[in-house]
Amino acid sequence: MRFIIRMGVPEMEALWSRLQGEYRAGTISKADAVLYKKWGKALNLLSENPRHPGLQTHEIRELTDRYGERIWQSYLENKTSRAMRMYWVYGPDQQSITIVGLEPHPEDKKNGAYAKIVLSDMPPLI
Repeated sequence: MRFIIRMGVPEMEALWSRLQGEYRAGTISKADAVLYKKWGKALNLLSENPRHPGLQTHEIRELTDRYGERIWQSYLENKTSRAMRMYWVYGPDQQSITIVGLEPHPEDKKNGAYAKIVLSDMPPLI
């Protein structure tokens, strides 16, 4: 089963739209172009198989407890300082995954680093 990828509102939807628009217009910065390509690759892998080994998907219990639904983290990159991670949930329907956050990996998980992460809301089911 291939999942439909949705963006959380308003933050993830706005960020993805901006990156996509700038990339298509050729006005994207070099750093944003790198992020856009890595994120696009990760989204493709996620839509095909959320458990793809390259994503290293795992639940973030601290966020699950705070938000009241299972929050998953998948890698955009690894073995680099402040490697980017995307946070996601299943839903709003059985065929969808919603990206609710995109953040650098918290440096120190022991000191409540996940407490600093704020996630987007689920988009309405259309």
